[in-house]
Amino acid sequence: MAPLKWAWAAVFIWLFFSLILTCKCDDVENSNESDRGDEVDQHVEESSNEEVQAEHETDAAFKDNNADSGMNDIKSFTTKDHFQEELVIRPLHSGDIYASFQFRTQLETDFLQGKKVSHYRLFPKSLGQVLSKFSVRELHISFTQGYWRTMQWGQPFIPAPPGAELWVWFHNTVLDVDENWKELTNVLSGIFCASLNFIDSTNTVEPSASFKPLGLGNVTDHRFLRYATLPREIVCTENLTPWKKLLPCGSKAGLAVLMKSEKLFHSSFHSEAVHIRPICKDRQCSDTAWELRQTLSVVFDLYTSGQGKKDWSLFKMFSRTLTEACPLASSSKIYVDVTDNPEGELFDLSPATPTFDTSVVLGDRRTYAVYDLTKAETFGQLRSLNLLMRWKGEGGDMLRPMLHAERYVAGFGLQNGEIHTLIYNNHPYRAFPVLLLESVPWYLRLYIHTLTITSKSRENKPSYIHYQPSKDRLRPHLLEMLVQLPPHSVTEVTVQFERALLKWTEYTPDPNHGFYVGSSVISALVPSVVAMDINSTQERPLFSSFFHTKEESSYFVRVYTEPLLVNLPTPDFSMPYNVICLTCTVVAVAYGSFYNLLTRTFQVEESSLPLAKRLANVIRRIRGVPPL
Repeated sequence: MAPLKWAWAAVFIWLFFSLILTCKCDDVENSNESDRGDEVDQHVEESSNEEVQAEHETDAAFKDNNADSGMNDIKSFTTKDHFQEELVIRPLHSGDIYASFQFRTQLETDFLQGKKVSHYRLFPKSLGQVLSKFSVRELHISFTQGYWRTMQWGQPFIPAPPGAELWVWFHNTVLDVDENWKELTNVLSGIFCASLNFIDSTNTVEPSASFKPLGLGNVTDHRFLRYATLPREIVCTENLTPWKKLLPCGSKAGLAVLMKSEKLFHSSFHSEAVHIRPICKDRQCSDTAWELRQTLSVVFDLYTSGQGKKDWSLFKMFSRTLTEACPLASSSKIYVDVTDNPEGELFDLSPATPTFDTSVVLGDRRTYAVYDLTKAETFGQLRSLNLLMRWKGEGGDMLRPMLHAERYVAGFGLQNGEIHTLIYNNHPYRAFPVLLLESVPWYLRLYIHTLTITSKSRENKPSYIHYQPSKDRLRPHLLEMLVQLPPHSVTEVTVQFERALLKWTEYTPDPNHGFYVGSSVISALVPSVVAMDINSTQERPLFSSFFHTKEESSYFVRVYTEPLLVNLPTPDFSMPYNVICLTCTVVAVAYGSFYNLLTRTFQVEESSLPLAKRLANVIRRIRGVPPL
């Protein structure tokens, strides 16, 4: 039995060791396989990393190529944007200073084919979207505080009436012009923080001849034109701030740095405007572009505020100096009118400049000292430019404007009246026609049969007249006439009217102040003293290239008269207050007495006893005896 036990023990030991060796071999094989798997995985990972890296390199190269091509496309696109800025300073013979800012932004696009622009660099996107959405061909809007005194200051570069003015040409593809006009006024009201939303059918007209397109295209269908004014619009910093934000550099650099609100609105005249129109880039009109021209005109009364001295400087006018031009501007210049100072005997201008420019502006040849802000030597060593003019003598005689106008209301009472418009032709020997536009509110009912036109005490019949009568609470009167002005004459246009009675809800909060009537508009080709430049090139200064001249012998002028302030029959709005006070007093007294009678309780009191009996009753109560 013992050998058998040892045999079984040896078998079990052999089986045990064989199992151990088998497990070790499996572990070794598994470890080898795992090592080989790790090597394979590492190899696959390395190969995948190489592939990914190759893909990244390919993508990077592709992106670089796309970026290069995109940058080339952007560069090729951005080269189509141009921005120019300039400031013209003209000392006036009245002692005032006229400063005119002009900023021009051009965006080349094929607008005639209806091509939409998706990328904006210098041209403001807000206005670009407005042009595209409402199919606008031309847009002209202005905000003016004060009245331009033509006889004292001469003609402005770009005229504007007091208050707000808006006139728009739409594309001939617009189906409902009135609906587009209504939505456009609401959008512009939000962009410029103005009261343009008050423009409606009661103050909108469709001129037939007065407002022709100033840009490319000869549109004659006046159904796509709308014109409206708000003569009572007040201009303040809320309108100036969004206007400055439309500039590529804003008010951070360039000439816009001088636009300090405190100084601009402390002036005799202030006008800011935006003009958008299509133009040709060359004479052949092979390339077209949108032109955005922002203008700001200011007249400073430095002669009165400067203790009788006409000396001026940039710091005195604007409380700031210039340190750099707008980096995005291709041209940035300042023009100072030195026509009356050919030999330097009237005033000294510092710093001096060797550059001068001669331009024909409004029929007169003017000489300007030019300061180019894109050149570093203009600012000197202090890197600051502060123009200074010191007067040494009195100025010469002012050239009288060839055309100017006045308007006033005559008559007495609150029923009838008469509008007088005086048009002056100061040319000594030339007669020329003018186009007069009158837009009168519906509550002044014109008697068109009383229209009279006299020149030199003689009747002057218009060669063209267009009249559209008003409709109560729907549309205003529209009167357009083409009148020939004799040389050196005063032409008077008069028409009678009757004041209408308004509903009490149609009066303004201050009805006794009166109701405003918009300015008359006079358009004319005035004979020029010198030959005008008919070549429209990009090198011309901005102030002399807004109105394109087709003839050398004449130039275009638009003149605005004063707005009228008319009193209407006004009820005594204090009577309702008096009636309310009297009624409330009567009701309070009557109702109070009646209420007391209804709510008060009455008790019958016994007749009073004699004094002896009352004393006896008191004694009896003390004694506990019933009273008598």
